[in-house]
Amino acid sequence: MNTNLRKNIITALLIAIGFILRQIIPGTIGGMKFDLMLAVMFVCLLINQDFKNVLLTAFLGGVITAMTTTFPGGQIPNIIDKFITSLVVYVIIRMLGDLKENILFVGLIALIGTLVSGSVFLTSALYMVGLPVPFKVLFLSIVVPTAVANTFVTIFVYKAVKISMRSIGVKVLQK
Repeated sequence: MNTNLRKNIITALLIAIGFILRQIIPGTIGGMKFDLMLAVMFVCLLINQDFKNVLLTAFLGGVITAMTTTFPGGQIPNIIDKFITSLVVYVIIRMLGDLKENILFVGLIALIGTLVSGSVFLTSALYMVGLPVPFKVLFLSIVVPTAVANTFVTIFVYKAVKISMRSIGVKVLQK
């Protein structure tokens, strides 16, 4: 089987796992929920750095989070935030390509990416539909804890995917 096809299948499976995680995480303050879809999106971007995969990952992640959001009016802000976050993470990965094997780099990608995602989501939601509670409250009570959680979830998922890809003979960090 073609290596790119395998990576695309893994991307699709990871996005499906992200969907399941979205379903089991309950909504919290202001209708927001911890966004563990980001963790699997970051892994998708780390294992397949093709720009078409970035766009596909952003689109699928955005649509699924839009469909499963508990935030009132959060559909469009979810799509916007997934595209911007995916592009920012892609640029960071491309700029610091030598560090892709470093597990601390993977965690840093997750931390920065989640903070970017939460900021973009809250800002776009603020201007499109308004926020049920102040920006600062949502950022500190949802985005920051999610960023910390996603750091560890992303590292765990990335290690698991690397092991599974090696066992089926796919080079993990090949473009």
